[in-house]
Amino acid sequence: MASTEPVSNKTLIAIYAVLLLAVLLWGGAIAIFGIPGLYIPALCAVPVIYTLLIIISRG
Repeated sequence: MASTEPVSNKTLIAIYAVLLLAVLLWGGAIAIFGIPGLYIPALCAVPVIYTLLIIISRG
């Protein structure tokens, strides 16, 4: 059963910090490498997301 506890501010700040870092790194890759910096990280993320979807769907 899912927990209904509220998420603490510290956890939310950590999540947003990780998301911001990922976006900044991806933006830096685009600035340094151009178009390959845009699509290569996206292509590398496909198997990761696919695996996560399989794990989520299995319960």
